[in-house]
Amino acid sequence: MKPTLIELEDELTHLTLAPEIGGSIVNWAVLSTGQPLLRHNDSHALNTGLPGKLGCYPLAPWSNRIAEGGFDCPDGWLALTPNSLTDPLPIHGSAWQQPWLVVSQSANEVVLQLDSSTPFAYRARQRFQLNKGQLSIELQVTHLAEQAAWHGLGLHPYFPRTANTQLQTRAEQVWLCNSSKLPTELIELPADWDFHQLGALPASLVDNGFCHWDGHCLIQQPDLGYALECQATGSDYYLLYCPVDLAFFCIEPVSHPVNAHHLPGRPGLRLLEQGESVELGFSLQYREL
Repeated sequence: MKPTLIELEDELTHLTLAPEIGGSIVNWAVLSTGQPLLRHNDSHALNTGLPGKLGCYPLAPWSNRIAEGGFDCPDGWLALTPNSLTDPLPIHGSAWQQPWLVVSQSANEVVLQLDSSTPFAYRARQRFQLNKGQLSIELQVTHLAEQAAWHGLGLHPYFPRTANTQLQTRAEQVWLCNSSKLPTELIELPADWDFHQLGALPASLVDNGFCHWDGHCLIQQPDLGYALECQATGSDYYLLYCPVDLAFFCIEPVSHPVNAHHLPGRPGLRLLEQGESVELGFSLQYREL
């Protein structure tokens, strides 16, 4: 069954959403030229029904992988099962695998909502706004279960990558990972992972979490004729995914490190009682080069 698409426009850009496919962004593009600002997706990608084939999807009530088959909450152990055919560990929460509903819609703003019972009861809302070439995404989760639970948030955008794509962003440390892509050691930034100055993306695989982030990043696309000035709120961490020889990369604003549920102090996670909420925001400002 073909999914329902929602379309928004401002003076400069055009946004397409697929609420039923995990509350995902399908495409965001320049209005006058059609130039993709997120990884472009065609009807084949849309027909897979997989958010990971689209432009961006929400991560709630946690980001990335959780080890040991679950995690402790104040009222006991919360068991989790693997939820992706491509990963042996539970990954990216449950919001991306459920259909969202349209709560409100105008020409340049839409609000989506998900009421979930998995892995516990929560309500998630996403607000998308376009204004003068700026895409703003607000993700909020409210805990609905009687028993308190740990929450984390994130967004998973996919950006075009060419030979000359450049990134500038400020973090202080990065987690090294084992073969299961779980963090093992927190180190100072290696030279080729230090993006304090605008520079090229690494040629080798990167799939790591960066810490002590100021929330700002600049993505410069000289081959494609534009730049994106991005700012995250509620996010002290980002995940950088640079696969080898593929025409995309991901910089994901997240509220906590990978496997934070099993790290000392559960960094970045929030223990929410019934009715309490947590939020994360991400704005992306398009400008022509």
